[in-house]
Amino acid sequence: MRVLYALPEAATEIALELAPPVRVADALRESRIGERHPEIDVARCDVGIFGKRVGRDALLADGDRVEIYRPLQADPKTLRRARARRLRE
Repeated sequence: MRVLYALPEAATEIALELAPPVRVADALRESRIGERHPEIDVARCDVGIFGKRVGRDALLADGDRVEIYRPLQADPKTLRRARARRLRE
């Protein structure tokens, strides 16, 4: 299993070998991702497995990738509307 945190300029991916059963919370703790990226609030950030949001109590299977999601900087709908408005002008 792996823990992934992506930023616009780079991504941190940490491979883990843990004996089952392993929960998302266990993988986050064992990866020590919060030490590498102190800007992450590991206890409160949104997380998922392969693009699907899950809770910290979700069980992981061999090969799963735990993803840490950053908060959106802007609403995607608002950005699309602004881009369409600029194209019309």
